[in-house]
Amino acid sequence: MLLPGFGAHPVRMRWMAKQLEKAGHTAKKWGLGYNLGATADRFEKVEKRLLALYQSKGTPLVLVGWSLGGVMARELAKKHPDKVEKVVTMGSPFSGSPRANNGWRAYQAIAGHRVDEPEIDTVISEKPPVETVAMWSPRDGIVAPKSACGRPGERDRAVALRCSHMGFVLTNEAMSALLSELDRA
Repeated sequence: MLLPGFGAHPVRMRWMAKQLEKAGHTAKKWGLGYNLGATADRFEKVEKRLLALYQSKGTPLVLVGWSLGGVMARELAKKHPDKVEKVVTMGSPFSGSPRANNGWRAYQAIAGHRVDEPEIDTVISEKPPVETVAMWSPRDGIVAPKSACGRPGERDRAVALRCSHMGFVLTNEAMSALLSELDRA
């Protein structure tokens, strides 16, 4: 399941979805339209989507989350580790200060809650009990590299890319790295 970043619509991940399908994977949208924040209501809806996809597929899913979508993917995996095989975050601010990005003010204005006071009870940096891969870039431009890379205890592996924040879902480099992670045993 592909989870878009803050302010993004799943159409931003269409190229990635097509590349995944070409490589033999099944790509599913998160089903909620624009990602306008990690509100309790939105999290409940994406949780229902995960459960429905799991029920129809019958096996754990890989969650690929871009930016805020990755933070939400990690939270889903914490709540339903039996239904999630792996989480791949792409430029997701899960480590350190929640203000270590250039979008936190916009997030607060649109989501309706403070970035450091999420509506769901969580420790965002806490690693989910499933394999967790953090893709990050020193050229991100939106999310601080250290926040997206995380510390060793906060993820299993970190993969450095050389793309912009938008590049996580639009570049061959990021797609190649994602396919390598999906094909990894």
